[in-house]
Amino acid sequence: MNILIGTCGWSAKGGRKEYFRHFSVIEIQETFYKIPKEDTVRRWREEAPQDFEYTIKAWQGITHPVSSPTWRKSNIKPKPGKENNYGFFRPTQEVFDAWKAIRKIALILKASVVVFQTPPSFKFSKENLSNIERFFSSIDRKDMVLAWEPRGDWNEHKEELSMLLSRFDLVHVVDPLKRLPLSTHEIVYFRLHGLGKKEVNYRYKYTDQDLKKLCKVIKRYTNEVKKVYVFFNNIYMFDDSLRFKEVLKHELGK
Repeated sequence: MNILIGTCGWSAKGGRKEYFRHFSVIEIQETFYKIPKEDTVRRWREEAPQDFEYTIKAWQGITHPVSSPTWRKSNIKPKPGKENNYGFFRPTQEVFDAWKAIRKIALILKASVVVFQTPPSFKFSKENLSNIERFFSSIDRKDMVLAWEPRGDWNEHKEELSMLLSRFDLVHVVDPLKRLPLSTHEIVYFRLHGLGKKEVNYRYKYTDQDLKKLCKVIKRYTNEVKKVYVFFNNIYMFDDSLRFKEVLKHELGK
């Protein structure tokens, strides 16, 4: 079992070169807010060590409606009259075109995984079930590992969620200190957003006890999966990731 640890976004103060010194994987966040230029992505790939892995977060045009606060952050304005064609895996030309664009970026980066993160407003419903089924039945995904992090009430509907994950061969992305994945994929993908009452708490700094608990969770997959991705996504993510690497080395000899 190979365990890869990194952060969600370029978190090192010294930029990409400094990041490459410490980690062998990163989850790219820029691709969620807007689709980057191909030349930019090519440069990321060329600058990285040959065995460095990229994963990417799919563009929000696929998963998030235009009313989402994340759209305001991206400063992208859809064409008038097309606003309702984005997000929630809607079976629209805009969403399918968004996938084609993200797929191209993933291929240039040689991305190991493409992550779809849906907001809490994307609730469990017949319409949204249908949207997911139509989307993943239609897209060209040849040999790509696709992962889904459902927020909101999807995790309360385990039977239906398990069915979708299995049917479309999706990795179930979870925060392992809150819940365990339902998918039986050869890859496990963890994103850690901080602990607290809410789903995310970016200001949380993980304790040594938290990190030891995370080691125990990972250990249970030793003989079950080929690879475990662990990405920290809090404001202390760089330090917490480095600390976890040391804890992992001590606890599991990795």
